[in-house]
Amino acid sequence: MTLKYLIQKEFTQIRRNSFLPRLIIIFPIVIMCVSPWVMNMEVKNIVIDVVDNDHSTRSQQLVHDIEANRYFIFHGQQPTYKAALDNIEHSKSDMVIVIPQNYSKDLTMGREPQILIASNAVNGTKGAIGSIYLSLVVSSNAIPVAATIQSKVSTLYLYNKHLNFKLFMIPALFAIVMMLMTGFLPTLNIVSEKETGTIEQINVTPVSKWTFILAKLIPYWLIAAFIITVCLVLAWAVYGITSVGSLALIYLLAMLLALFFSSFGLIISNYSDTMQQAIFVMWFFVVILLLLSGLFTPTRSMPSLAYLTTYINPVSYFIEAIRTVFIRGGDFSSIAHQVVALLCIGLFMGGWAVQSYKKNR
Repeated sequence: MTLKYLIQKEFTQIRRNSFLPRLIIIFPIVIMCVSPWVMNMEVKNIVIDVVDNDHSTRSQQLVHDIEANRYFIFHGQQPTYKAALDNIEHSKSDMVIVIPQNYSKDLTMGREPQILIASNAVNGTKGAIGSIYLSLVVSSNAIPVAATIQSKVSTLYLYNKHLNFKLFMIPALFAIVMMLMTGFLPTLNIVSEKETGTIEQINVTPVSKWTFILAKLIPYWLIAAFIITVCLVLAWAVYGITSVGSLALIYLLAMLLALFFSSFGLIISNYSDTMQQAIFVMWFFVVILLLLSGLFTPTRSMPSLAYLTTYINPVSYFIEAIRTVFIRGGDFSSIAHQVVALLCIGLFMGGWAVQSYKKNR
């Protein structure tokens, strides 16, 4: 019964706060409705200048192919390479292609013309991928036979047939929403009671540390269930994307991640003296966990030392498992390793949250 009343107290505090209920509702809606449109790794709108030193029908066909390509924005033809490079230096264009003299003649004679492609690689991803796009356009124009053969090749994409980047990112956004909501709110919980002095009223009661911490955790697990429901509904209503796998597994993964972050938030709150200190410490760990989780880049692409951190990073386990269930339709056996890892890490942090709470009686 004591636990019941303590949980009621937590919900009463949340309800009386004019900001928190609105944050719990609005935050997942904003993240799900905005982020999938902007968190897109596909490279588009590459501004390109062309220097045509051949002025032949074949070279003009190449210019038209570049102009018609949906990945490029044709900035115009420049008289010299120096003029085109000056546009790159002044951020007016991203790439330059120089078509040499005798381009058409070399193709007719069976020789390989040397085409220069210069790319602004300050943004390495845009420069590298843009150069690949442009090389494919040049190859298709220079070797039409190869382009014809390439067009006959049939490619089968598994799990994401239309290469929809939103399908890849939406499950990962669940992790961002969960870590921010179930992480920061508990972080501010106990430390706020320290600042207001209400924690002393609990300290003089016979309530055990386990009961007190459990009463702090359960409301955020219920909030996590609400948040993941909102995210799933928005993914279906806004983008028409639904989970291929079991919804029960998605809720299981969400609860395990909420167990970790709510416990971790209470640990920071227990050790912090002010809300400002708690926020900065939590933000420090959230950024590290997020960047090393594999949300944006594959974990196998990391340096070996950085990759080793994924073995203790719960966000990495969650993202890998949620994508397996949501996109591939994996069953429990497919994510058993991640579930066990999340459970062990969550229980460890929960025990730490209880031990770190100093109850003076």
